[in-house]
Amino acid sequence: TKCESGCVCADGLYENLDGGCVPAEECPCEYGGLAYGKGEQIQTECEICTCTKGKWKCVQKSKCSSTCNLYGEGHITTFDGQRFVFDGNCEYILATDGCSVNRPVSSFKIVTENVICGRSGVTCSRSISIYLGNLTFILRDETFTISGENPEVRYNVIKNALHLMFDIIIPGKYNMTLIWNKHMNFFIKISRETQETICGLCGNYNGNMKDDFETRSKYVASNELEFVNSWKENPLCGDVYFVVDPCSKNPYRKAWAEKTCSIINTQVFSACHNKVNRMPYYDACVRDSCGCDIGGDCECMCDAIAVYAMACLDKGICIDWRTPEFCRKF
Repeated sequence: TKCESGCVCADGLYENLDGGCVPAEECPCEYGGLAYGKGEQIQTECEICTCTKGKWKCVQKSKCSSTCNLYGEGHITTFDGQRFVFDGNCEYILATDGCSVNRPVSSFKIVTENVICGRSGVTCSRSISIYLGNLTFILRDETFTISGENPEVRYNVIKNALHLMFDIIIPGKYNMTLIWNKHMNFFIKISRETQETICGLCGNYNGNMKDDFETRSKYVASNELEFVNSWKENPLCGDVYFVVDPCSKNPYRKAWAEKTCSIINTQVFSACHNKVNRMPYYDACVRDSCGCDIGGDCECMCDAIAVYAMACLDKGICIDWRTPEFCRKF
């Protein structure tokens, strides 16, 4: 409606993120709040994308897998990348198949049992149950048990100082790698050889994060609490009505939480900063460190930092961040 003084780019040139004018070939691309220059690549579980004239050109990988993370005090990142937090004190279905009306038979189901782990009401995963027909894995108290058998399932258990890893193959359907840090962090990496629908708190794994809050009744919930409540394994558990902000309830812990979690923002992790957006992991670390106030304070904080280190490793960047004085492993 009126003229304003200022600068514009000449015809054929475009403003970049630094305020300069560049030809279309030099335009940067954005992903996860970060800028990438011409020719730079990012890799997701299913695609390799190259920055070309300010837009991502993506090529599908021949084998596509995706990962769902459950970590700390109720943080979840779905197979399609949706993030949310919940404080439910119950058993919840993380992932299962047989969700479609046409094929209601399930070949696997993964369930988390959440319990209160802080005076503010935050909850943590206490055990993970993996059901594969008559074969069952229970992950609890830093160890695991296996009961029953299923001749149609092949599996291998790998142990190291930090993790228990389960490689599970359901021939013709799924290849799964389940990684548990023996505490609160659990990762489900799945590659499927079928168009079978997946559902649960880890989402529907269809490549679209916008419809990840699909409830057990097959409609997309208006918020994450309605979604979470629909996936209770035990209907007698109470519903969740709000998400706790532990730093507001424990303000005296906030400064300590921000200070200790700030390692994520320092030079220690600098090699990863332009590969994995660190802010969601930093925020999760601060929240967990504020909330974990009935023992295991440092364990909660270290587990939260370890999730960012794991995300960096998935991008091929190994960060040596543990020291004898900070989050050491015995």
